[in-house]
Amino acid sequence: MAASSKHPFPHLSGDLLTEPSAADLAQLFKVLANDNRLRILHAIHLAGEVSPSDIAEEAGVSQQLVSNQLQRLVDQRIVHARRDGQRVLYKIIDPCVPGLMDLGVCLLAQRS
Repeated sequence: MAASSKHPFPHLSGDLLTEPSAADLAQLFKVLANDNRLRILHAIHLAGEVSPSDIAEEAGVSQQLVSNQLQRLVDQRIVHARRDGQRVLYKIIDPCVPGLMDLGVCLLAQRS
C-alpha cells in the first residue's frame, strides 16, 4: 500500500503495522480502556488544566483514585503535571487523545 497525502487516515496509509508498533498501540488502548481514566481525561479536556481535587469532585471519585490514574497517564505521556504554588495542575499534552475520545463517543452514538 502506497502512502497518499489525501488519505483520510494518513497514519494508516503505509505498510502493515509492524509487530512492535501493534504491541505499542495495544498498550496505549489498554491504558485508555479504563472508565475512570476516560472520565478523568474528559474532565481535563473540558477544563484545559485542572487539579486532582477538582477532577475528583467533578467525577465523584476519591482524590487517591484520581492521583493513581493520573500517574498512569503521565507515565504514558498523555498528560503533563505542573506545579502552581501548592497545587499541581494537569493538562493533556497528546493532541490525538481528545480526537480519539471524540471518535469513540461518535461510534457509541452510531450504535443507538
